[in-house]
Amino acid sequence: MGLSPEEAGLCGCWQFIALWREQKRLRQGKVIEEFEEYSFYCTSAAPQQYSAPQLLGFIRDHWAAIENGAHHRRDVSLGEDASKISGRTGAYVMATLRNLVLGLFELQKHRGRTPARTFPSWRRQLTHPHKIALITRNK
Repeated sequence: MGLSPEEAGLCGCWQFIALWREQKRLRQGKVIEEFEEYSFYCTSAAPQQYSAPQLLGFIRDHWAAIENGAHHRRDVSLGEDASKISGRTGAYVMATLRNLVLGLFELQKHRGRTPARTFPSWRRQLTHPHKIALITRNK
């Protein structure tokens, strides 16, 4: 027997979506880990509004934007996935600080105040006084 979104307390949602995921982590072309799991989604789209392939496309696009956006940049540039911080509050604070640093770089680049084209090269060029100036008087 299925459970409707309203029965689950999700008023305004019209349907649940269960998605089976299979992931393989590779290192130097070799599988080092495999994962299998269900992911669950809910949507306010009526069941006849979109086909299953369209819904799958929306989900993939959503996660592609996340993984290729801020999360990817924080991990590659700042080693977020290697962080040993396990508490929710600490992880949230560090993600916020990482976003701040990436935002400062983008702002400096937009304003033409750095010759650096990439975040890692910009980070290597910063001196401690310059870092403090960025935070205290970034006009």
